[in-house]
Amino acid sequence: MKKVISDDRSEISEINDMKPEYDFSNMKGAVRGKYHKAYRAGHKVVIHRADGTVSTQYFTLEEGAVMLEPDVRKYFTDSESVNKALRSLIEIIPSNNRTLIAPHR
Repeated sequence: MKKVISDDRSEISEINDMKPEYDFSNMKGAVRGKYHKAYRAGHKVVIHRADGTVSTQYFTLEEGAVMLEPDVRKYFTDSESVNKALRSLIEIIPSNNRTLIAPHR
């Protein structure tokens, strides 16, 4: 679904650009975040090519990357906002209690 702004920029309308066969309104058993924990741990993608070859690619989060839970994501939409909030918290921690956490390797 796309949001379209009219020429006078005063009106926003939604255009449903999905094909009718992609109707998910009657879908049962769908659970939001069902594979969230597995995705965080890493996942693999197996690609079967037309020539019969198969390749497997493994994906994990980049070093330093974190995944925000959905309730937190509502308030922090980008890296800049997350870093700003965390830096504010760091400033209020007494300096003698600050401990740097070494990254896991």
